[in-house]
Amino acid sequence: MSNSRKQLKLGALLHGVGGNPAMWRHPDTLPDASVNIELYKRWVRKAEEGKLDLIFIADGLYINEKSIPHFQNRFEPLTLLSALASASTNIGLVATLSTSYSEPFTVARQFASLDMLSGGRAGWNIVTSPLEGSALNYGKKEHPEHDLRYRIATEYLQVTRGLWDSWEDDAFVRDKASGVFFDPAKVHPLNHEGEFFSVKGPLNIARSKQGQPVIFQAGASEVGKNYAAKEADAIFTGHETIEDAIAFYQDVKSRAVAFGRSADEVLVFPGIGPIVGATEEEAERKYQEVAGLVTIDTALNYLGRFFEHHDFSQYALDEPFPELGELGRNSFQSGTDKIKKDAKERGLTLRQVALQAATPRSTFIGTPERVADLLEEWFVRGAADGFMLAEAVPNGLSDFVDLVVPILQRRGLFRTAYESGTLRGNLGLPIPENRYAKANAPI
Repeated sequence: MSNSRKQLKLGALLHGVGGNPAMWRHPDTLPDASVNIELYKRWVRKAEEGKLDLIFIADGLYINEKSIPHFQNRFEPLTLLSALASASTNIGLVATLSTSYSEPFTVARQFASLDMLSGGRAGWNIVTSPLEGSALNYGKKEHPEHDLRYRIATEYLQVTRGLWDSWEDDAFVRDKASGVFFDPAKVHPLNHEGEFFSVKGPLNIARSKQGQPVIFQAGASEVGKNYAAKEADAIFTGHETIEDAIAFYQDVKSRAVAFGRSADEVLVFPGIGPIVGATEEEAERKYQEVAGLVTIDTALNYLGRFFEHHDFSQYALDEPFPELGELGRNSFQSGTDKIKKDAKERGLTLRQVALQAATPRSTFIGTPERVADLLEEWFVRGAADGFMLAEAVPNGLSDFVDLVVPILQRRGLFRTAYESGTLRGNLGLPIPENRYAKANAPI
């Protein structure tokens, strides 16, 4: 197949027993899925069978007794991805890690190590940690406010990128005869002194063959979109309608251009939960089976997580959604704003909002052809460069790879073979030139 035509990019969110608060109860779900390494390996191999670009491991730093089962007992993302690196040869390995509760030198070293041992397949989903309780696990008196977290994240990424360039690509001579292991002129301490961090460097690991890990970001607030448009290689987002998705796509692309970047330098990945059935009725049955496992109490707990673990059981279920003021704006700001706005505009009750949040009905539901049609429409109309696939029902990834991917391939919308062995190569992203080599290059 010719690669002259732009094609979809696809990633798989591997979420253990599921992002649904009750999917672990389904007969087809392994109840230990979130800590079952052999299952994760099978998922990775399935994703590679379907020629997907990457797998993605989300994370969070605070739980309580009301958190969903996957959050309560799961692997740390970088540890898991290091174990999965040898389970495939082409799949990108993307992990979430917080800039609010970690140190740049350690994180730069961790991702550079994953990038090296995987042959250039690492990616970092930068988050600033929305849950206020996270501060309690790190000896902090309070959770940084929303915009401050992004200021920290901006400097944090400057530091890690600087550390990743510590060694020029040909710095390690390794000449046994002369005894020269590296060229001292090609190693560079960072000597960073900033508002939040002081880091000398250099990093004690070289660049991989993709140069630097791919940067992902998922902010949807104004400051989050600016950060993503300026810094990210790819953006995770979520929209219920194609119109909203197109508006977001155009917005972040125009912001990227305003920051002096090409619109093609940042890829937009809406998150979706495709539900595929041989018939429309079978797909609907799969959805209802999972939705029916969620009780209203479970749904209220799930909704509360987005609002700083607010207790929604104190309100009447069938009255209008309560007025919450600024609650939630220092955590999942764009998400909670959307929930409150949607509830007010549509006149929804608390019961309706909670069940909608806990058991969303996927837009991408139906026969394989129907799901493929929707993906093509979103892609062609400029709503997405690719999609992040979450399992909305058990075996959702296998259903998608077996039934939808072949249709996309026949239509010329998706690859039949990997273009590269690196994540950047498969996503069509350039290798960042080492800043020191670039500065010293002859004019």
